[in-house]
Amino acid sequence: MKFSRRNFIKAASVATIGSMIPTGNIISAEPARSLNSDTLRIGLIGCGGRGSGAAEEALNADPNVTLVAMADAFSDQLDASYKRLKEKYPQKVQVSANMKFVGLDAYQKLIDSDVDVVLLAAPPAFRPAHLEYAVNAGKHIFCEKPFAVDGPGLRRVIMAAQKAKEKNISLVSGFCWRYHLPKRETFERILNGQIGEVLTAEATYNTGELWFKERQSGWSDMEYKLRNWLYYNWLSGDHIIEQAIHSLDMLQWGMGDALPVSVTGSGGRQKRTDKKFGNVYDHFAVTYEYSNGAKAYFSCRQQNGTSPTYGVEFIGKEGECIIDCRTGVHEIKGAHPWKYNDETKFTDENAYKKTKSRGMYQQEHDELFASIRNNNPINDGEWMTRSNLVALAGRMAAYTGQTISCEQALCSMDTFFPDPISWETKYDLPIAIPGITLFK
Repeated sequence: MKFSRRNFIKAASVATIGSMIPTGNIISAEPARSLNSDTLRIGLIGCGGRGSGAAEEALNADPNVTLVAMADAFSDQLDASYKRLKEKYPQKVQVSANMKFVGLDAYQKLIDSDVDVVLLAAPPAFRPAHLEYAVNAGKHIFCEKPFAVDGPGLRRVIMAAQKAKEKNISLVSGFCWRYHLPKRETFERILNGQIGEVLTAEATYNTGELWFKERQSGWSDMEYKLRNWLYYNWLSGDHIIEQAIHSLDMLQWGMGDALPVSVTGSGGRQKRTDKKFGNVYDHFAVTYEYSNGAKAYFSCRQQNGTSPTYGVEFIGKEGECIIDCRTGVHEIKGAHPWKYNDETKFTDENAYKKTKSRGMYQQEHDELFASIRNNNPINDGEWMTRSNLVALAGRMAAYTGQTISCEQALCSMDTFFPDPISWETKYDLPIAIPGITLFK
């Protein structure tokens, strides 16, 4: 898609970015059954841990659903996922040999097959193409976060989300906290003014290091990078987008999904300096300023041996709200104190246990499949792309050392992902250096 900055701003105003809108699994024995006209046929694209988890939740979400197709770049990953799912859901997993698609074009073959719902869980750089293809094919979609690693990719996602809305296709994002019942009640209180106008906020996602796969004999350079996609910003977006975006999404939620007007940041590589960690940073710190003068301070890191923090805090004119994702605290202090306690919401103990056990990941799929059954489509496109944009702007500000706007980030012509790629493609980007790396 070729955009001038002026033409894209016009197009975006028609699409989803243009307006500001505030906004434990239960498994039972499976009876033997066959597909029928009411069966929702599921296809999984991206068979890693998150994709396999999404497939489980989809299979739990409705009594008449069946996993009929799977796709992945790697056959060993697909086979491992299939084995795990088949053992757990012997009747609901009915993926024949000719419905197992392997390769970089596997997603097209799966979407072209007779599936009703697709679960998009491949590495983030592939998401724009996968989402576009699924929307064009008229499939209902669960789309894992994040959705794009650069401005051109995010523009494609915005347009695809708008097209899904026009076609009455359900599009549910992988921003799981938006489906977490305690957070829904807490953020509703923030948006309803229980702490007054928000003056400042803090969001963090500070954690340890993640997995790494040693190079095996026979792997091409591209296969090695795809199997370690976390460490290449043109595949993952860097961890501010791939992982810490959850905290930025909660920050955006509390700010009524209004976009910040300026973004200033820093970051770098202090600990993960080995070549095996590709070109990503191991820490970021970003300040977001909003049109009403409110400022939000964000930090994230992936460094072993450091103190973990994961949550958001909002300071308003009449109080503060603390949300700690590690401890489960959801509390408001000040003029209108309140603390979430989900156990008090149910007089029926069994109802409480059932609701609590399903959790936010399951809730996403419960609502997705209910929307399909009820012909009442969900479309998360507006706010999910805004949160991705805020994360993207944060990375751009940190990489360049420049203060930028979200409009600049959205209209950036800097393409990270060299689509299409092949197993023989040799590609990399240099490690960004603030003050030297240019904003494009």
